[in-house]
Amino acid sequence: MCGRNKNDLFIMMLGNYFFDTPLILAPMAGISDRVFRALCRRHGASYAPAEMTSANLVLRATSQTCRRLDVTGEAAPRIVQIAGAVPAEMAAAARAAVAAGAEFIDINMGCPAKRVCQQLAGSALLKDEPLVRRILEAVVTAVPVPVTLKTRTGWSPTQRNAVRVARLAEDLGIAALVLHGRTRECAYRGEVEYDTIAQVKAAVSIPVIANGDITSPLKARAVLAHTGADGLMVGRAAQGDPWLFQRIRVFLATGKNLPPPSAQEVITTAREQVAALHGLYGPSMGTKFARKHVGWYARWLPQGPAVRAAFNALDQAAAQLAFLDGLRAHRHKEAA
Repeated sequence: MCGRNKNDLFIMMLGNYFFDTPLILAPMAGISDRVFRALCRRHGASYAPAEMTSANLVLRATSQTCRRLDVTGEAAPRIVQIAGAVPAEMAAAARAAVAAGAEFIDINMGCPAKRVCQQLAGSALLKDEPLVRRILEAVVTAVPVPVTLKTRTGWSPTQRNAVRVARLAEDLGIAALVLHGRTRECAYRGEVEYDTIAQVKAAVSIPVIANGDITSPLKARAVLAHTGADGLMVGRAAQGDPWLFQRIRVFLATGKNLPPPSAQEVITTAREQVAALHGLYGPSMGTKFARKHVGWYARWLPQGPAVRAAFNALDQAAAQLAFLDGLRAHRHKEAA
């Protein structure tokens, strides 16, 4: 179910969950782990699917996949995204995810990465609509929970089939569709095809979520108005900016722009996230994941490039936390 509320904002029902103006964190491999998902939820994201996991039986047994499938204790709704090219494997992966606590299954047919497409998964599936049908049928019939689909506008600018895939998905019982407004060939380059998203929205009655270059509150409002979409999915723009969801939410509701986060808030948030990353991945791997996140946070800080370089030189978990503690104390002293 989807529509408008009395304030002309968007409402959407998925399963037993009601979302007022859905703003969703995109599942990004190696980025949107459970630490970052919780942070974005706290700052206004409606929900946040887990990172993409492979349906391949061998890959599902790895520690990385097991970690990504673990949604224990996360805020509802708990959503697991699966990718693969074999219907039976996709169905088995969906059942395993539900057994592990997933309340929704999201099928990835949008990833443009070569390593995924070389396995004929992700957006490579858009070249084979009969296989798309078999995968959707297999997953929808395999699990008792809602199944959603993330896809693109087609394989290439000369092979767009988003409307056909959307109608097929609706016919087969897909509960909602996330559409990144570029083809696989375009990856993340060029203008987003908001016109295509609008065409898909007009062609189906299930909720359609617009994805692609949602970088600001003003852009969010413009995309919703242009496409008629039922919500928005934010990906790269949220890196180092979990506050973006709340800024969008307030702007859509009131037309007011919230101020950017203060340097002190940025450092405090970064410190919290880094400590949690150490806990999730362990001190060694956690320090590596922390570097990219702090690098994104650094853009908010005075002398951001210098902060990024200094942090990247640290290879011990304790040293990373001490650095951020010192940075926070220095900013506090300057503010006083």
